[in-house]
Amino acid sequence: MSEISKLNDDNGCFACGISNPIGLHLEFEQEGEEYVTYFLPAKEFQGWKDITHGGIICTVLDEVMARAVYEQGIKAVTGEMTVRLKRPATIGVRMRVAGKIESESHRVINCSARATDDSGNVIAEATGKMVRVRK
Repeated sequence: MSEISKLNDDNGCFACGISNPIGLHLEFEQEGEEYVTYFLPAKEFQGWKDITHGGIICTVLDEVMARAVYEQGIKAVTGEMTVRLKRPATIGVRMRVAGKIESESHRVINCSARATDDSGNVIAEATGKMVRVRK
């Protein structure tokens, strides 16, 4: 049996794991078709001065898409992700990040995600292909 087919959650996920001491500890709520998290980037997630590192934003976008799939009872992993960073995310300024399933086939679930600031300005958008794990 391949390692990937043994997907188990030990609460150590960097994005949402409550047992990960250096993780983001994201929490989610369902709003219609979307799964939403609110993320307040701290100084340790900085790239350039006072700007959130793009990789951290990508991580949160990936996680909301993965959460949308997970909440449907589907075991899947990210197979592909495209991100468009549209404006800087300021350190210490909360963002809303929402993800949803757009379509699915036998093996691939197509998802989308969007990060906005409290004024509704788009910070980043993503699309992703989540791949079902075979049993």
